[in-house]
Amino acid sequence: MSSTTILKRIRHLFAPDSGEHLDSISHAFLQGRLKEPAQPMSDQELARAIREFQAVPVSDWTIAKLSQRLLDPAMPRDE
Repeated sequence: MSSTTILKRIRHLFAPDSGEHLDSISHAFLQGRLKEPAQPMSDQELARAIREFQAVPVSDWTIAKLSQRLLDPAMPRDE
C-alpha cells in the first residue's frame, strides 16, 4: 500500500478539526519517519492506531508509536 493510499484511509478517520495530527502524519511520511504498513491493515486496526495517536499531543514520541503500530498492528496498547 502506498503512502498516498494509507493517507487517504487515515483522512477518513480524522475529524475536520484535527489538522495538527493529520499534518504531522503527512510530514512524517514525506520525511520517511513513517513507513507504509508491511502488511495490509484492517479498518479496525488502522482506526485503533489513529485513536491512540489522537489521544495525545503530537510529538516525536507519538509519531514513533504510530510508526510501530503501523508496522505491527498486533502490538499491545499502552494502558
